[in-house]
Amino acid sequence: MSGAERAPRNPYHVSRQRFIAASPAEIFAVLADPGMHAVIDGSSTVRTTTSGTADRLRLGARFGMDMTMGVSYRVVNVVTEFDEGRRIAWQNGDHNIWRYIITPADGGTWVTEEWDARKSPRRLFMRLLRFPSRNAAAIERTLANLEAHLATRA
Repeated sequence: MSGAERAPRNPYHVSRQRFIAASPAEIFAVLADPGMHAVIDGSSTVRTTTSGTADRLRLGARFGMDMTMGVSYRVVNVVTEFDEGRRIAWQNGDHNIWRYIITPADGGTWVTEEWDARKSPRRLFMRLLRFPSRNAAAIERTLANLEAHLATRA
């Protein structure tokens, strides 16, 4: 299995990894800025931050996003994990966790993105709508978008 794919531990826990030729600080700056989430989003569901959202995330920060998936809706997330330059995760009201793990390496950084819905009460609904496979593809696109965004800033 390549570095970009890892065997799922559970269908509701999807993880992908990508090597990006940028520093952990540069990568983390994008991830900790909720305004950048729509720029790098590979699912095409994230539109904009809602008013009152902080410019930079921190542990315990709440931030809202305008979303679309056939219909428009809003989601409020809470940052549940925060280790500057190393890890950031947030959870929405359905207990879906989006996590990024940053690992320094020679010439760049390994970035792991995870979607963890193991505690979500809507697991059956998500499985019927193929969220695990759809999120795997979206994560791969997000990581590619993150890499492309950082390359244009270099």
